Amino acid sequence: MSIIKAYDLAYGRLRAPDLDKEEEFLTDFGMIRAERTANALYMRGTDPPHHIHVTELGEPKFVGIAVHAASPEDLEKLTRLPGASPIESIDEPGGGRRVRLTDPDGHQVEVIHGMQMLDPIPVTRPPVNSGYDKYRRKGALYRVPRGPAQIKRFGHFVLMSPNFDKMVAWYRETLGFICSDEIYAGEKSNIIGSFNRLDRGEDYVDHHAFFCIRGDKKGLNHLSFEARDIDDIMIGHEHLKQKGYDHFWGIGRHLLGSQVYDYWGDPWGRVHEHWADTDVLNAHTPPNLWERGEGTGGPWGEPPSPRFMGHASP
Repeated sequence: MSIIKAYDLAYGRLRAPDLDKEEEFLTDFGMIRAERTANALYMRGTDPPHHIHVTELGEPKFVGIAVHAASPEDLEKLTRLPGASPIESIDEPGGGRRVRLTDPDGHQVEVIHGMQMLDPIPVTRPPVNSGYDKYRRKGALYRVPRGPAQIKRFGHFVLMSPNFDKMVAWYRETLGFICSDEIYAGEKSNIIGSFNRLDRGEDYVDHHAFFCIRGDKKGLNHLSFEARDIDDIMIGHEHLKQKGYDHFWGIGRHLLGSQVYDYWGDPWGRVHEHWADTDVLNAHTPPNLWERGEGTGGPWGEPPSPRFMGHASP
């Protein structure tokens, strides 16, 4: 039985020495500035949460992630854990209250409640015809504007860890994540990757909110954000390519989770993913076990590069 069951992901928290350059990248990536102070940048998506990405001014660093608690009572439960902070009022744009924890690799984990919600930003897209239903757009022309993708929300985060077993257990036992799929190498007991989703009971959620990779390094492999649709992935790719950003991997479709994906590095090499069209599961879906060669492939797209698979931003 876990301490709490996190309701959703809230944001990733990074540090960068130049907030102007980070804002330029995140804007080109498809986010929108929610607020900026002298020491931090807060970026939102088109969904209501005040922000889904925080960058503090400082030397490049992955600080940690934040999740939304389902209730104020969950914050009280977490304060009883060893090393937990007391409940704090968040003295940052977006407000709310939080408890700060530390995972086994030393990353900060903020559990927050009461963040300000903003009006959603409307995103319109013409309906898509298909071979089975080619009259959804009768008499209308399909015109997708060029420019950045339009990010909806924070979808998942991926960490590499030499403390793989402790990390996976901690996120499950503390925040209530449950297993969707795991990948093994050699013996089936040698798990090298673990996909974990939120537990919202009967409600359906993304295939994974947290993926952990067993590795010699510890740090952030990537932060992942849901785009409007597959066209959004494509126009976002073209926009970032024209801007000269560092492309890590994509475009393709994953086998596990089924997302269409595209991965880009910010000016300090922190990888950010665009994705669309994921599998959604509820608490009743059993986990699966896959051999490495089978589980890391996909129906189309290039195989994962060693550069991407071995990446971990400290």
